Amino acid sequence: MNKLKVGAMIICLALVALAFPARTKADEWNKKTTVSFSSSIEIPGVGAQILPAGTYVFKLLDSLSDRHIVQIFNEQGDHVYATILAIPNYRLKVTDKTVMTFRERAVGQPEAIRAWFYPGDSFGQEFVYPKKRAIELAKVTNIPIIAMPDELATNITAPVTKADEPPVIALKEAPLEAVKPTGETVAINEVVEAPPVQTAAAKSTPEPEKRLPKTASLLPLLELIGLLSLGISFGLWGFSKRRV
Repeated sequence: MNKLKVGAMIICLALVALAFPARTKADEWNKKTTVSFSSSIEIPGVGAQILPAGTYVFKLLDSLSDRHIVQIFNEQGDHVYATILAIPNYRLKVTDKTVMTFRERAVGQPEAIRAWFYPGDSFGQEFVYPKKRAIELAKVTNIPIIAMPDELATNITAPVTKADEPPVIALKEAPLEAVKPTGETVAINEVVEAPPVQTAAAKSTPEPEKRLPKTASLLPLLELIGLLSLGISFGLWGFSKRRV
């Protein structure tokens, strides 16, 4: 009977282990990242919105278009500090670690966050600032900064949870521009790195389809294994009861 109990425990532990791949997939989808800052940082918001030193969670609320919505939570994930508009920014060198980039800062001022790159991604999230603050940051950094209308700044701090809520839709539909220290505008592609242009040969080469079928077939397989494991567990339990 002891062997049967041990066998049942092993199967239960196996079921717990099977839950981890599904969690990993979810984190890859929303890019959930926990980041600790040793000093205060500035994020887009009303005026200069400052987050004190501490641990925060970054997640994508929506990434289904050419404009992405990033949310910043407290460490527990039960309070949202900001819902920020971002656009994809390409990087030549991909790393296996989270990368946060910041802009130059005035003396005594917190660094202003510029972009967030998830491990293994060639595209990161370039954060958009309200226009007034974008011009101020442009004067400090002496480079153009992507901006949106100031009247949408309050949408950043709205307590939203879904991508179809009005504050999020307003952010995604906002007219964007890149502003210089003088307030003049330039093309956004002068600020954001565009992906490399594919050659005709590269375009005609079929895209490998190994990852998608693997992802699509993995979950049903795990479900089947889980059901079989549960059945075996109940069978072992019933058999041990009859032996008693």
